[in-house]
Amino acid sequence: MAGERQARLGDRIRVILAERLEKGLRDPRLGFVTITDVRVTGDLQHASVFYTVYGTDEEREASAQALKSATGMLRSEVGKHLNVRLTPSLEFIPDALPENAGHIADLLREAQERDAAVAGLAAGAAYAGDADPYVKPREHDADDED
Repeated sequence: MAGERQARLGDRIRVILAERLEKGLRDPRLGFVTITDVRVTGDLQHASVFYTVYGTDEEREASAQALKSATGMLRSEVGKHLNVRLTPSLEFIPDALPENAGHIADLLREAQERDAAVAGLAAGAAYAGDADPYVKPREHDADDED
């Protein structure tokens, strides 16, 4: 039950923050930020907000500073839209998703190249023994019955 409530609250916070960030902050440092996930603690007192920033390392760093500066205002915004007694504290954590996605894409490309190489080898391969090595039951001839 509690896990469901945490997840629902996390989803709601994610939507509120995404909508608020879409409108923009009065901070020129904020880049193109995407909220990827929000995890709320069991006591509903703290929310870890995972986000990604599209751009260079400098833009990511500048956006992190902008979010840190705006944390109080964003928490107030969340509090206005949630029907909870205590608004959870917010902690913005850069999500390593883009780096992981790039690494996964590289691994997939490598696997595809290996598959293509194996397929190329298989195309020119011949069976080591009979084409069909499985023993089949003999056909019954009418002549065999004496």
